[in-house]
Amino acid sequence: MKWRRNIVVLVLIVVIAFTASGDYLSTSFGNYRTAREADTSGAPTWPVNPDFKNDTFTFARVQYVADPIRYGPGHTAPEDRFLIDFPLSDLDLSYRLHQMTSLNVDPDGRVVKMTDKELVDYPFLYVVEPGRGVFKDEELPIMRKYLLNGGFLMFDDFWGDREWEAFAKEMERLFPERQYPKQKLVDLPLEHPVFHSVFDLKEKPQVPGIPHFVKWGRTHERLAEGEEVHYRAIFDDKGRLMVIVCHNTDLGDGWEREGETRNTSASSRNRRRSPWASISSCMR
Repeated sequence: MKWRRNIVVLVLIVVIAFTASGDYLSTSFGNYRTAREADTSGAPTWPVNPDFKNDTFTFARVQYVADPIRYGPGHTAPEDRFLIDFPLSDLDLSYRLHQMTSLNVDPDGRVVKMTDKELVDYPFLYVVEPGRGVFKDEELPIMRKYLLNGGFLMFDDFWGDREWEAFAKEMERLFPERQYPKQKLVDLPLEHPVFHSVFDLKEKPQVPGIPHFVKWGRTHERLAEGEEVHYRAIFDDKGRLMVIVCHNTDLGDGWEREGETRNTSASSRNRRRSPWASISSCMR
């Protein structure tokens, strides 16, 4: 399992490092098993060496249903929320991993439910827009076991105080403090290796949705309460990073829409790329 953890470490670094810049429902709801099935853009593809089929990194997106009864309605239907920035976010990120690293990378990505038996086949999971609830009661023990057994989970693209409070409640459901006192959400300081393992970042990157950047020229959403970007984490009992939380930033939109507008300057693109690579290097 160690090789899988090292791969996830590398991916996390590249994940933070490669990012370009609202929330965008790219496709309608469907029972997709791969990102490739939903792609109409002709995103790059490449062959996977069959000899390394079981040693291949796959970007796995979690299909979930938000909980508007508990946390209020959002801008997207609860069953569609997991599709934000899909499928190009997944495909473009996989392509950059294929380009920038020596990893064997699956070009198609996967969509997985927490109740799927195949969940454990993917050491890296991605959840987009978790600020309106993520877990059904029956999914909590599955995800808890997955993480404590070596899996890694990335949360991305939620903004402001209300969504943070809802998310924090979800994490308390996942790791109740009485049973799991060490699994607390903690801030990752700028000195943490996640910001320096591949690229030496001077600040914590913040990525807005393109409409926000183009219209207002700022890197945040939700006015004042979205100004400060947060990277938080949960570690296991041995200090392994198993959950990273990217709040007040939208890395996935950057993967999806790299170079879409000239208003995103070269320096802005570079700032967004750096966290992408760094996340993946610290998942051991």
